[in-house]
This record gives sequence, C-alpha cells and structure tokens, in this order.
Amino acid sequence: MKKMNKLVAVGIAAALVLSGCSGGKSAAEKYPERDINMTVPFNPGGSTDLTGRVVGEAMGRNLDTNFVVTNTPGAGGSVGTQSVLSAKQDGYTILADGMLSFTSMPVMGLLDTVPEDWDIWLATFTPNIVAVGKNSPYQTMEDLLNAMKEKPGEVTAGTAGPGSAGHIAAELLSGASGTEYKHVPYEGGNAAIVATLSGEVDFAPQLLVEMKDMIVSGDMRALAAFTEKDLTLEGGITIPSITKFLPALASQVPMGETTGIAVPKGVDEGILAKLDASFDAAMKDQAFLDFCDTKSFEITAMGREESAKYVKNLQSIVTWTLYDAGVAKTSPEEFKIPRP
Repeated sequence: MKKMNKLVAVGIAAALVLSGCSGGKSAAEKYPERDINMTVPFNPGGSTDLTGRVVGEAMGRNLDTNFVVTNTPGAGGSVGTQSVLSAKQDGYTILADGMLSFTSMPVMGLLDTVPEDWDIWLATFTPNIVAVGKNSPYQTMEDLLNAMKEKPGEVTAGTAGPGSAGHIAAELLSGASGTEYKHVPYEGGNAAIVATLSGEVDFAPQLLVEMKDMIVSGDMRALAAFTEKDLTLEGGITIPSITKFLPALASQVPMGETTGIAVPKGVDEGILAKLDASFDAAMKDQAFLDFCDTKSFEITAMGREESAKYVKNLQSIVTWTLYDAGVAKTSPEEFKIPRP
C-alpha cells in the first residue's frame, strides 16, 4: 500500500509539472516582450542608417514594440557587426547593414564572419553616384578622369571606409580607367559627403540616396551613375551612366548598396518566423513605401531564402573585385568564396 501511495504521489507530481509546462508560453510565443535593439555599424545619416530606421519602425508597428537604433561605427562596419555576433541570440539584437561592406569584411581583414553565418532579409537598393561639390573645378566625368590621369594618386575620394559601397565603386572606377586615386575613409557615408561639400576631398562615389537632396538642390553635382542607363531625377536632372565614359564597366552595373537586416544563426525558429512576418509587413507599410519613393530607393523585399542566394552571389563579385584590385588583405579562396 505504501509503495502504491508513493507511485501515486510521483504520478501526481509529474502531472503537475507537465501541466505547468503546457500552461506556460514559450519564448517564441511571448516574443517580443521588450524593445528590440537594432545596431547600425555606421554613423547616422547614411544609406544603411536611413533604411534600418524606417524598416525598424515599420517592423515595430507590426510587432507592437520599439526598434531602438544604436549607431556603432568603426573599422568598416566590423565593430557594430561584432557586437551583434557577441550578443545573446534571442531576437532582441538585430544588425542593419549594407551588403557590400558586410560581404567584404573577411577579405579586408576586419572580421571573419561570412553570410552563411547569418539569417538575412534584404529591403532596399540604391546605386553609386560619382559626385562633386558645387564649387568643384570638375564639371563633367571627363574632367575628373582626365585629372586622375594627369595627377596619379592625387585626386581624393571620400567614402564610408574600406570595403564600403563607395570604396568598391572607386576601385571599379580606378581599374576601368587605368588610373590611381587617393582613398580617404570616413566613418559613414554622410561624413564622406560633408567632406566633399567642403572641398576636403575631390569627389564622393557614394550612394544616390545619401546625396539626392543635395544634387537636386544644386549643392552637389552628379557626374555619373553606376547604372545601365542614364538616371533622371525630379527637376529634369539627368545623371549619365558611367558606361558612357568607361564601357568596360558595362558588366559591373548596376552597382550600389543593397541594405537589409540580419541576425546570427541560432535564433529560435519561432522567433525567426515572427521576424519573417513583420519584415513582409514592413515591405508593404505605407511609411516605408513613401520613404523609398521620396529617397529614390528601389524596394528589393527579399526574404531569408532569396536573400541568402543574392548575398552569396554578391559576395563573390565584391570580394574578388577587391582582391584583384590589390585592396583585399586575404584571398577569397581562404573563405571558400568562388570567383563570379
């Protein structure tokens, strides 16, 4: 009888435990319970920062929480990226980044992480533009290219740093024209543009969305666009395709920055599913659509599977371009990245 009572007691205890477990919600079911931190690995005002903020706001509305943006610039985006890698993988720390700088970090000797280490969602695309300040002596792309030929290594280009979209565009420009230039890195695209406006550097091969307002206002003069065809902005402003001056770049355009959000692998699948749904909703959010229209962003709206394929292909182009230009510190082969 005593033995039977012990068995009954154990059974009752087990039933209570199971009952308690079934009555509680999992972390995925409760997600999100607090604000979500979004790390932007560059200073405010650039393409990555602008996209991250508007996407975060739209996703926050869908998830009924806040996305709190933290700008953590440094070392070509690797400082902020590492901070996300080091955080607990619970869905509360998200990276917003441009894929050119993101994929170039390993070969630039900044951070060994590769796209396969992450779940990625891609939101927007914007092309590179070669632009100068309104007081620049370079009136046309031919003027700039002639100066680069006549003064090897003296004409300065301001970019968001090694491996960034602007840096890659400058290298493509230099390689296709057989010229040299002086690279001046800044902590973010906005800082590079301010330097161009002040005349601290000669030109910025930065992104359209970062310079559009200043091009339209006349404070900057756009010399060429890394697009297949001429680019037309409001007010009748036409930016000629870079291929008109450097036909060799026809196979490299469109070139620009694809920006999105990412979390390191290991986040609970239930949480990832919620992020999938909120990202999809954000891509249809009216504030996001209006933002893209105003800033001339192209909406990419790629989910995790499609983004993985896109970024893998982009990684090949970016890393081998940097390596062939003699800029990368490590061969892409060491990271098993195939040539495009």
